[in-house]
Amino acid sequence: MIEWWVIPQDADLSKPSSTKLSSTSQYVWKLAWPTIISHLLFTTVGFAHIKIVAELGTTSVAAVTSGHRVFFFIQAILMGLSVAATALIARAWGAQQVRQAELVSWASIVLSVALAAVLSIPVLLIPETIAGLFGLDEESTQLAARFIFWLGFFYVFAAINMMLGTALRATGDVITPLWFLMFSSTLNVAGAYMLAFGVGGLPQLGVPGVALGGSAGAALITVFFIIFWWRGKFNLKPAKWAPVNVSIARQLVSIGGPAVIEQGIVQLAFLAFFAIVAHYGTSAYAAYGIGISLVAFSIVIGFGFGLATATIVGQQLGAGHKDLAILAATRSLRMALAAMTTLSVLLVWFAGELAAFMIDDPEVIHLTVVFIYMIALAQPLMAFEFTLGGALRGAGDTRFPLIATFCGIILGRLLTALILMSLELSVYWIFSVMLLDYAIKSGLLVYRFRSRKWLDIKIGAAINLTATVDSDKKNT
Repeated sequence: MIEWWVIPQDADLSKPSSTKLSSTSQYVWKLAWPTIISHLLFTTVGFAHIKIVAELGTTSVAAVTSGHRVFFFIQAILMGLSVAATALIARAWGAQQVRQAELVSWASIVLSVALAAVLSIPVLLIPETIAGLFGLDEESTQLAARFIFWLGFFYVFAAINMMLGTALRATGDVITPLWFLMFSSTLNVAGAYMLAFGVGGLPQLGVPGVALGGSAGAALITVFFIIFWWRGKFNLKPAKWAPVNVSIARQLVSIGGPAVIEQGIVQLAFLAFFAIVAHYGTSAYAAYGIGISLVAFSIVIGFGFGLATATIVGQQLGAGHKDLAILAATRSLRMALAAMTTLSVLLVWFAGELAAFMIDDPEVIHLTVVFIYMIALAQPLMAFEFTLGGALRGAGDTRFPLIATFCGIILGRLLTALILMSLELSVYWIFSVMLLDYAIKSGLLVYRFRSRKWLDIKIGAAINLTATVDSDKKNT
C-alpha cells in the first residue's frame, strides 16, 4: 500500500461522489493507456531514426542524437504551454463549460504556432552554430547541422499536432490523437528510411534524409488532423477565427510560464550534460544517445500516467471533487511504479542484447549497457516525478515543479557531473549522477503533494471566460 504516506490522513476517500467515475483506477488506466501508446509511438520514431543511421556508422548516430536533442528542446518548451492548456481545458470540461474549453484550446493552438515559428528561426539560420554546442568532431557536427536544419522547417506542424492532441486529451478523448499519431509515426519512419537510402528512385540523402523524409510524412498527417478538427468532427470544436482572448492568454502564460521555464532548464541542462559526455569521446556520446532511445520506451510509461493524472486532477478539481483528485494521483502513482519497475527489470535483463541490436561497436555496446543499468535504478523515482508532478500541474501548480526540477537537474545532475569531470573520474561516474537528480526531484514532489497546498490553487480563467461567453451571446 502506498496511500498511508502519500495521501493526507484526513482525506475522505470513501465518500461517494456525483462524478461519473465508477472506478478511479479504471479511469486512470482508460486515460493512461492510449497516452502511453501515443508516446511509445513517438519514442519508436526516435528509436527508428537511430537504427536507420546506425548502418551509416557511429558518426551518424552521434549526429542524429544531437539533432533529436534540439528537436526535444523545442518540443519541451511547447510542452510547457500544453501544461497550461491541459489545466485550463480539463477544469472547464470538468465544470461542463464546453465553450470555455473551446476558447482555451483555440488560444493555445494560436500561441503555440507563434511560439514554434519564433523558435524555428535560429534553427534555420544558424544550424552549424547550434550543432557546434555539442562538442562533436567536425564530421558529426556538419551532419548534425543538416539534420537540425531540415527538422526546423516542420516545427509549426509539430506544434499544432501537439496542442490539438493535448486539447482533446484534456477532455478525455485520448483515442483520436492516438489514431492520428499512429499514421504520423508510420509515415515518419517510412519517409525517413526512403530518403536516407534512396528507396524507390528517391535521392539518397543519408542523415539529412531522415529529418526531411520523416518530418514531411508526419506533417502530411497533421494537415488531415487539422482538417478533421476544422470540420467539427471531434467533441472539441474549433472557435473559427475567433480573436485570442486576452484573459485566456494571460492565464496560459501565467500557468504555462513556469512550465516553459522548467522545460527550458531541463533541455539546456541535458544539452550541457551531452557536452560533458562528449568530453569522454564519440563512443560514450553515441552510447548515451542509444541508451536514451532504448530506455525511453520505459520512461514514456510514467509520462503517460503523468498526463492522465494531470487530466483527471484538473477535471475533478473543476467539478469540485478534491478527494477524487487525491485518489486519482495516488492510484496513478501505484500503477506507474509497478509498470516502470517491471520494465526496468526487463531492460537490465536484456541490456546486452538490446545494445548489440542497435550497433556493432563493442565499446559503444559496453557503455550502453552500463548506462541502462544506471537509468534502470532511477526509473522507480521517475514514477514519482511523472505522476505527482502531473497532479500538481493539472491543478495549476506549475511553480513548485520548476523548483524541484532546478534543484534536481542543475544541482544534482549538472553541477555534480562537472565536479566529477574536473576530478577526471570515468564516464561511469557521470552516468551515475542521474540517480541523484531523480532522488532530489521525487523527494521534493512528495513533500509538496502531501502538503495539499496544490489543491487550493486558484485558476481565474473560468470567470473571465464566462464573461466572454455572455458577450458572445449578446452579440448573436
